Amino acid sequence: MSYSLVGRRVLVTGGTGSFGNFVVRRLLDIGAGEVRVFSRDEKKQYDMRVFYRGRKELTFVIGDVRSRERIDEAMSGIEVVFHAAALKQVPTCEHHPEEAIQTNVIGAGNLVESALRHGIDALVMISTDKAVKPVNVMGMTKALQERLVLKANLSRRNRDTRFSCVRYGNVLRSRGSVVPFFRRQLKLGQRITITDERMTRFLLTLNDAIDLVFYAAENSAGGEIFVRKAPAAKVVDLASVLCAEAGKPFEYDLIGLLPGEKLGEILVSEEELQRVEDVGGYYRILPWWSSAAPHQLQREYHSADQAVGKNEIASLIARADREFETMEMGGGEFANF
Repeated sequence: MSYSLVGRRVLVTGGTGSFGNFVVRRLLDIGAGEVRVFSRDEKKQYDMRVFYRGRKELTFVIGDVRSRERIDEAMSGIEVVFHAAALKQVPTCEHHPEEAIQTNVIGAGNLVESALRHGIDALVMISTDKAVKPVNVMGMTKALQERLVLKANLSRRNRDTRFSCVRYGNVLRSRGSVVPFFRRQLKLGQRITITDERMTRFLLTLNDAIDLVFYAAENSAGGEIFVRKAPAAKVVDLASVLCAEAGKPFEYDLIGLLPGEKLGEILVSEEELQRVEDVGGYYRILPWWSSAAPHQLQREYHSADQAVGKNEIASLIARADREFETMEMGGGEFANF
């Protein structure tokens, strides 16, 4: 199917985060009828109001996905939902698993229930490589979140709402990602810290990630997981590129794996291979209840198999930097407080 987001009323949960900031801009640029930002952060919502002053199609709701009442308030009149609200830092979730469950599992359940009650057109949940063969709390809660969202397609209360998920790895320049972390270490004159020299990671720019969620919203029939084909990098190579950029010698300290950290990332598991369709720049994983078995991917989609060289890494970082220069929201009135 094909479904246009132009003129639609769209809710973005976690709408003041890195992904939220970019997807709001893109939705406004393509002519969404309303873009409703839902988040807990009053300061960032205020900054967005200041930055987008005069855009009547941009509205805001303060709230937490843990609250059914606030979700219902935000969902009223909405046609499409992009669900990005989550606890997503691996070490934080390891230390506070109860909090990760409340937001990533129970909060997602609240959102699904509200979407079913309101009979929206589509909901796209933003998932992660860490939901595949999860070894940490964040990945486990996101894997459960995927199941909750996808199973909603089979609910007897579903009035043709299409529930789907997208998975991607690390987003360059996003808050908490490795590029700004390494750059900050270099700026402060510190040695770069690397957990393991064998580590590889998928890399996307924020625009790549937004292309993926738009593709899912516009092309899902309900129950699929969409994965964007993406390059990956050895973390030591990425660090080397950033050292060269800063004019610093390539020196680093090995500190060992952090709690719950993986050496590599998988976006499609072997269990899912028979249900994978290759749709150009994306893989579409059909739901487990589908009888179709296209089997268009022959092995797990693993970051170690997709690693590119330093020139490609430098080019990708430069593209991510250009995107942030043109898309990042400037500081609001409260930015320095």
